[in-house]
Amino acid sequence: MRASLIDIHRNATWSKNDITVAGGNEKGSETNQLSLPWGLYVDDDQTIYVADCENHRIVEWKSGATNGKVVAGGKWISDWGNNRVVRWPRRNGTRGETIISNITCLGLTMDDNGSLYVVDVGKHEVRRYKIDDTQGTVVAGGNGQGNRLDQLSQPRYVFVDRDHSVYVSDNRNHRVMKWEEGATQGIVVAGGHGQGSSLTQMHDPNGIVVDQLDTVYVADSLNHRIMRWSKGATQGSVIIGGNSYGAQSNQFAYPI
Repeated sequence: MRASLIDIHRNATWSKNDITVAGGNEKGSETNQLSLPWGLYVDDDQTIYVADCENHRIVEWKSGATNGKVVAGGKWISDWGNNRVVRWPRRNGTRGETIISNITCLGLTMDDNGSLYVVDVGKHEVRRYKIDDTQGTVVAGGNGQGNRLDQLSQPRYVFVDRDHSVYVSDNRNHRVMKWEEGATQGIVVAGGHGQGSSLTQMHDPNGIVVDQLDTVYVADSLNHRIMRWSKGATQGSVIIGGNSYGAQSNQFAYPI
């Protein structure tokens, strides 16, 4: 995901009970259902785009809609099962174009210059592809699997801020890393104290968003919660979930 345009106040609170905005009608392939939703994006009109993984489709949900619409045009898609990144044209979007092959990619995003950032889980790195660049440049990791500050271990998702700093959910190291532009190693901005459920720890972090105050919001997947880490904080706070695995309105089941 790219830099947030929303300034989330440092004292903002979250409702203890959530509202379903897409799916919620059990597992299935109907237009009011999803099956293993993975990535999502929300545009300025509050329209939600969901990668509906097991249905092999991208679904658009307008604000307040009870059904989604299958779409693909004008999007970059991480086609995990086929080990590729695909671009779908805005017009006549019936077939995608493979941009990057032989890659185990989950997360990707684009910066304000049009550069594409791609997470390669298998190579434990993030690469930036500028327009018409076919090789890419390593901007995070790339030094093999490990827990040093210049390494990643099965990274999953990426966020790029307006300064082109790269934030990566370093999944198997149970931390979020920040790599400033041109840096040879990152800094830990969330977690980094091993696998666990205390406020200094995470367990398989995935999706991340960073606001204008450099506050990191992260889906702490196997702890079934969303955590907030303020800039420079030594521990995070649970803002949603954290009430064990479940389907109640105050619970999550492996949030991504």
